[in-house]
Amino acid sequence: MKLSAVETAAMIVLMVEGDEVLNSDLVKQHGIKLTPRHRKNLNDLKLVETRPHGRTMVHVLTDKGWARLADEFREGVAASPGATGGALRSLAFGVARFMGRTDHRLGDLFQPEPPAEGPEGPGGVEGRVRGAYTELAREPGGWVSLTDLRRQLSELPRDAVDDALRSLNRQPDVVMVPEDNQKALRAEDREAALVISDQHKHYLAIGAR
Repeated sequence: MKLSAVETAAMIVLMVEGDEVLNSDLVKQHGIKLTPRHRKNLNDLKLVETRPHGRTMVHVLTDKGWARLADEFREGVAASPGATGGALRSLAFGVARFMGRTDHRLGDLFQPEPPAEGPEGPGGVEGRVRGAYTELAREPGGWVSLTDLRRQLSELPRDAVDDALRSLNRQPDVVMVPEDNQKALRAEDREAALVISDQHKHYLAIGAR
C-alpha cells in the first residue's frame, strides 16, 4: 500500500530519532501533523507502534517500518512536490547508495542518544534493568520473568521501567516473549506484563541465545 507524504515524513523523523517520539513533538518540532487516518494507516500496516502517554501519544518505528523505509529509499520516497520534496528524494537515494556500497542498514546510521547517567545509576533506568537482569539470570541469555525483574526494581516508577523495557526490546541482544501457557500465569504475572504491539510480554532475555 502506498504511503502519503505525511506518513513517510513521520516515519523518517522516527527513523532519525531512533526512539519513541511524542506526537506533540512531531507537530511542534517537525511540523508534521498525523491525522487519525494517517496514524491508523501506519498502525494497521504495522509500520509504526503508537501508545498513550499522558495527554498525548508516543510513536515508534517497528522493525517492519525500518524495512519499509529501506525499500522506499531504494525505490523513491513519497514526498511533497517542489524543491524540498526533490531534495528529500535525492537524499534518500544517496542514503540507499551508501547502504548498498557499505552493506550498512538504516539502523546502523540512525540510533538514539545513549542514556545519560542520572540518579538511577550509570546508563539510567536501562542500565538498572540490565543490572537487575544480570543478577536474576542463571546464565547469559537465560529467561527472567518480568515479575521478578519488577520486584528487583520496585523503587523505580513503573512508567520509567516500562519505557526502559520498550527501548531495550528494540536492541539486538534483547528478546521479550509472552508466557506460552496462559493458564499458568498468576495475577502478579499478568500485572507485571508489558504490552508491546497488543501482545503481553512476560519474560526477558539479554545476551547470546
